[in-house]
Amino acid sequence: MPSQPFFDAHFHVIDRRFPLVENDGFLPEEFTVDQYRDRTAGLSVVGGAVVSGSFQRFDQGYLLAALDRLGAGWVGVTQIPHDLPDHEVTALAQRGVRAVRFNLRRGGSAGIEHLDRLARRVHDLAGMHAELYVDARDLPAIAGTLTALPAVSIDHLGLHADGLPHLLGLVERGVKVKATGFGRVELDVRATVRAVLDVDPTALMAGTDLPSTRARRPFEDSDLDLLAEASGEHLEAVLHDNAAAFYRM
Repeated sequence: MPSQPFFDAHFHVIDRRFPLVENDGFLPEEFTVDQYRDRTAGLSVVGGAVVSGSFQRFDQGYLLAALDRLGAGWVGVTQIPHDLPDHEVTALAQRGVRAVRFNLRRGGSAGIEHLDRLARRVHDLAGMHAELYVDARDLPAIAGTLTALPAVSIDHLGLHADGLPHLLGLVERGVKVKATGFGRVELDVRATVRAVLDVDPTALMAGTDLPSTRARRPFEDSDLDLLAEASGEHLEAVLHDNAAAFYRM
């Protein structure tokens, strides 16, 4: 198990005190901040990014409560309607929200038709970047939009091996990639991690994807061992420095 400080760049908090919306017949089990802390107690976690899921849609209550409980060193990645007023965007940024997520795979977020304008607006207003849950095989249709945006990341290594050339093309243009969700991808994790790092060693950020809702298998501690093997000399950057820089920690 790597002993370096770990910034968990992608995990979810599910708190049933706040609204949950059924998505394709699915409602997740609860996974609170305390449960997250218990599960990651041995992983040298020093901070991370709480990411809104499709089943949380535009609720900000759970996220702000989680950030308050987690404290310094933790940030939020939220979903907002495309027409959220400017003052509400800046208020979220002041509470630690650093990015807006576009969930093109499962919904619950602003749609792709709003990607360009909304991503630019939140960046101009509050320095937020855009994060996409998208199958890399679908990237060619939006590649021009993504490469023109000021800051973008792609979740879960782009999900599918057939999309890797498209993903690497975006990495060459400055797009970041999350090494997360190994239990939900259809690709060779080692080979994909190495391919991304070969293009840009600053592009890759590690995360647990806990509690791994709807994945074929949940996160395992050994996923970090696999990542350490694949990252080699870049491990410290992948586990901490790249995400800390991206999230302005």
